[in-house]
Amino acid sequence: MSHHNPHIKFLFFTRLLVVVIHLWLAWRPSFAISEADILLKFRESLNNAIALSNWNPSRGPPCEGLRSNWDGVMCENRGRVLGLNLNGKGLGGDLDVVALTELTSLRVFGAMNNSFEGPLPSFKKLGSLKHLYLSHNKFSGEIKSNEFEGMNSLKKLHLAGNSFVGPIPGSLATLGKLVELMLENNKFDGKIPDFKQERFTLVNLSNNLLEGQIPVALSHLNASSFAGNIGLCGLPLKPCVSNPKLPTSTIVIVGISLAAALVAIVAVIVILTSRKRFPAPEEGASISQATGLRTVPLDELDKTEKGSTAASSSPEFPMMSPEGRKPEPSLKLTFLVDSGERFDLADLLNASAEMLGSGVFGSTYKAALGPGSTMVVKRFKHMNNVGKEDFHEHMRRLGRLTNHNLLSTVAFYYRKEEKLLVSHFAPNMSLAFHLHGNSKCEVRSGSKLDWPTRLRIVKGVARGLSYLYTELPSLTAPHGHLKSTNVLLNASFEPLLNDYGLLPVVNLEHAQKHMIAYKSPEYRQGKRITKKTDVWALGILILEILTGKYSENYFLQQGKAGIDSDLATWVESVMSDGSVEEVFDKDMVVNGGCDQEMRMLLKIGMSCCEADVEKRWDIKEAMKSIEE
Repeated sequence: MSHHNPHIKFLFFTRLLVVVIHLWLAWRPSFAISEADILLKFRESLNNAIALSNWNPSRGPPCEGLRSNWDGVMCENRGRVLGLNLNGKGLGGDLDVVALTELTSLRVFGAMNNSFEGPLPSFKKLGSLKHLYLSHNKFSGEIKSNEFEGMNSLKKLHLAGNSFVGPIPGSLATLGKLVELMLENNKFDGKIPDFKQERFTLVNLSNNLLEGQIPVALSHLNASSFAGNIGLCGLPLKPCVSNPKLPTSTIVIVGISLAAALVAIVAVIVILTSRKRFPAPEEGASISQATGLRTVPLDELDKTEKGSTAASSSPEFPMMSPEGRKPEPSLKLTFLVDSGERFDLADLLNASAEMLGSGVFGSTYKAALGPGSTMVVKRFKHMNNVGKEDFHEHMRRLGRLTNHNLLSTVAFYYRKEEKLLVSHFAPNMSLAFHLHGNSKCEVRSGSKLDWPTRLRIVKGVARGLSYLYTELPSLTAPHGHLKSTNVLLNASFEPLLNDYGLLPVVNLEHAQKHMIAYKSPEYRQGKRITKKTDVWALGILILEILTGKYSENYFLQQGKAGIDSDLATWVESVMSDGSVEEVFDKDMVVNGGCDQEMRMLLKIGMSCCEADVEKRWDIKEAMKSIEE
């Protein structure tokens, strides 16, 4: 019996060890630091953290599955913190990166447009970070060359609009997955590191103090990526040339020539300024003067852009001045569509109306002309750089478009300072309203959008966009402003594209700030719009429809350097965890969702919003795949 004692003892202690381990695992969570505790500790390092006041355990844990209970927290499907979006929250103080190291699933950190200052915190302690956004703060000082060493997962780094000095950290050149690098508007100097990455989709080093030859790996980029660095040379800028010392005699001759030229220029300026010219008064008054329209102040919240319903209602048309002065008889609408009904500007101004909201272009109103006749009047204030004949010709061109997935412009009114576009009212408002709700009361009606309805909407949008490509071949981006607030829904929830074809008549500066085409990767990268730009917008829209997440608000676009494609980044991140089903909007899934079809459409959306234009599908490929 004693012969078996060692074996029995071994089995006994082995089983005892297993029991102890199980007990320890069950007991450990109550003592392990929670992600809520980690975030609260991190918040303690911040100044003016009032924007994070709802970081409170009483609201529940930061994440419950993909749902976030705390502002600015991004969640992954297992209920862990995936990222922090602290953009534009007025924060300052120190960033306690050490505290964040306890967030084992953290992949995204964004704190753009705040007031953080001092040296760059040591983010290399977060070795698994994929996206780091710190643009438009007050960071300063030199960044150590090895600061990003070991951050081999880093794909996107945005440090623009700070006051960094010294060389660009050489360790960035070793990060093989890096595809976006935004360092513009700093004071970096010296030579650009010898980048070898071939997958760059977005790089901006402009407005620094860089010098020397641009690395070959960056030579394919647009020249604007290097603008404002007078010491740089090589493709895509001017060739690098030797600069032999000029003889003294040559320097003297050049100096005399420049001085003579300067004297001549000054003389011309004196002559011109002495001849006073006064501009002739502009012909015609503004719409406000001529018709009694008053300017409605823009709401702080952009109601039209968020799919708001009527914000106000009155027996008089809201644009009418308090005096109710009628427009002059000469002010006539130009009709583009023969709909069998005729009305003039006076009818619109005197109609019972509602203000639908104010958007980036101007104010929008719904005017009831009579039983069964409701029109929408949209006032544009940023089209004054186009002449009357050109504007009339372009509007007639748009008026000839006939497709049941386009909202036709019925009539328009022209003044140099402002224009009115008149169209029929879409009773089910915008797609954005049904996906995200009313901006005031946050009511969401996504349950009305079951899977068959969403698929029908995607197909209708694609057909309308394809039609625009066919009928407006001279426009690089025939829509130019495709997003969920510009997809209206008729009584049967058929989609109607709105605000299309306006790029040629909107003031360029305003378009660059607000229109979707100018948010595309190719424009941010190389200041260009391509034939695939609208396809990119279609891809983002498809992802928005499938996920139910607002592509312009949900992630890191709140900063001025907005990154519209981060919805795609989030989708890609969730898919990489093997949990594709977690991507889809729950309202869609419980209302007749077809898993296989949804997965196919998800892949189509990702192919359409591919950041690399060369790899992105064109409209024909997208249309064919969606119809199949």
